[in-house]
Amino acid sequence: MQKIRERGCYMFLLMGSIASIIVSVFQISFFSSTRKVGTSIHTVIKNLFLVDLTSLAIQKYVLHYKHFLNTSSYKPIAFVKFFIIALLVALVYLGINALVNRYISFEGETPKKTKGTKALKIISAILFFLGILFVFATIWGRKSFGNVGADQLIINMMSPAGDGDDAVYVDFIESAFMPCLLLMSLFCVFVFSNFKIVYHKNKKTKVLFNDFIHRTISLVLALTMFASGTVFGVETFHLTQLYNAYVSKSTFIEDNYKDPKTTKLVFPEKKRNIIHIYLESMENSYLSKDLGGNMKENLIPDLTKLGYEGYTFSDTDRKFGGPKKATGTQWSVASMVNQMTGLPMKVPTGKNTYGTPGNFFPGAWTFGDILRDEGYEQTVMFGANADFGGLTYLYDSHGQYKIMDHKYALEHNLIPKGYKEFWGYEDDKLYEFAKDELTRLSKTGKPFNFTMETADTHRPGYVSKKAQKKYPDKYSNAIYYSQHQTYKFIEWIKKQPFYENTTIVMIGDHCSMDTTFFKDFGDYDRTQYNVILNPSPDLKIDNSKFTNRQWANFDMFPTILAAMGVKIDGDRLGIGTNLFSDKKTIFEEYGFKKADKQLEKKSVFINEHILKSPDHQEIGVRASKKKN
Repeated sequence: MQKIRERGCYMFLLMGSIASIIVSVFQISFFSSTRKVGTSIHTVIKNLFLVDLTSLAIQKYVLHYKHFLNTSSYKPIAFVKFFIIALLVALVYLGINALVNRYISFEGETPKKTKGTKALKIISAILFFLGILFVFATIWGRKSFGNVGADQLIINMMSPAGDGDDAVYVDFIESAFMPCLLLMSLFCVFVFSNFKIVYHKNKKTKVLFNDFIHRTISLVLALTMFASGTVFGVETFHLTQLYNAYVSKSTFIEDNYKDPKTTKLVFPEKKRNIIHIYLESMENSYLSKDLGGNMKENLIPDLTKLGYEGYTFSDTDRKFGGPKKATGTQWSVASMVNQMTGLPMKVPTGKNTYGTPGNFFPGAWTFGDILRDEGYEQTVMFGANADFGGLTYLYDSHGQYKIMDHKYALEHNLIPKGYKEFWGYEDDKLYEFAKDELTRLSKTGKPFNFTMETADTHRPGYVSKKAQKKYPDKYSNAIYYSQHQTYKFIEWIKKQPFYENTTIVMIGDHCSMDTTFFKDFGDYDRTQYNVILNPSPDLKIDNSKFTNRQWANFDMFPTILAAMGVKIDGDRLGIGTNLFSDKKTIFEEYGFKKADKQLEKKSVFINEHILKSPDHQEIGVRASKKKN
């Protein structure tokens, strides 16, 4: 170990020394009045000391490298980066030395004023601005939204953001646009300044940097920044998918679509209640490694217990696994759309959009529409504002749900005026409000559908004041406490008189988008947690159906109905398949990669028949205003 440490230390010093010697040779050759051995040695030693010391300081205090002596954890690329830093430091010292000793001078220059040269400078400025904007916007987007794809990025931009709308814009301006303007200003000072750099030695002069070189370097810098920013954005957000979404067409969805409006559904004589809980960012990676997760210690022991009590659908041969990360499924709003419609949430084209009154999948016949027509009383509950992502319109339009969100809680004095914690109000309150609403629903004399979504495990995590700080990091504590609160809520439900005739579905809405927590996960395949508790006693259970399944969120639409004892003609709704049945999912039938590639493509069927309102569609009004 000691040898490794010493070698690492020597490597950094060696890289710095090589950079120093290269620049020293250049300095002695061009910026020294004498080439005597003693003077040259003095120059080399001085540069070695200054460059190595400064470079190590930058490495430690600016780039925040943990160590420069114990370097056993560093890869070869770290030493290459250090060499580049040292070389830049050496060049800066060389430039300062040349200016101080008057070997180089900056002098004014009157360039040729032509339309071409002026246009070239303007083009350079625009390209640089766009490139740097792409870089900062991408960094900001990754930090704000996590590891998202092109579909989510575009849909989020086209949908309302609720109470956080202004805050998002303000944060973008402060974190991305203002730094971009600052760097743009500095670049413009360089581009539009008129100067030349002249080299002086032995009473002779030579122009090293003139207007032509100036314009060329400006253009090269601008093109490099534009290309780098574009590639960075495209790679980070998988923007090549947009070509498929807007240009390349596919009839795959239409070819495999089963219309829920016309499909024969037979409900049991005694209709079962359904409680559907979307667990924010809850995934199987939080399990310990011996259970198929990726943690040393199981962060979700209580959900593990519930998993063994119920039925989980796994993509592996182990108990815990989940759906594939299919196109249009991996964010909260999309997950709800998937499980209500049996469809992916596609990037809208033409004049179609999401999140406007009466225009959220108006052509779809959904889970909520079906249950409404069967006489169900329906409530959806969020601690956040349901206007986020257009969820108000989704639940208004499809089932006349009573919408109990942050706005509802304020209007009905469930929380103090102006109360705002994390996304709205914390999950501690959410579960208490849910108990009250479930008690009310159970006394209406109707079957009920209660849907809710938690929020505390949304990145970067919210840790309740009541939570035990069991782990050193915030996110782990948020996950552990949240899963325990969920468990206590389920145990409360089990004690209620309505539980015997109630099916419970719990599923992570999507995998977490936190970028820091998962940075060392490597190629571990992360999947959403899922479990179905207390399904209909009439449901045929085949234990071979729960492992090695290739499925997606949209398969939950018919699966949940089946768990409620509903008989589905053909066992498919939308493009979702009843996972309890013998029918293969579209991914099992066609293969995941092939089918998902088709889902990426533009669907005329979605645009013309789902995103447009047909004559039969009944549009509801905001249920929370009609119901107490």
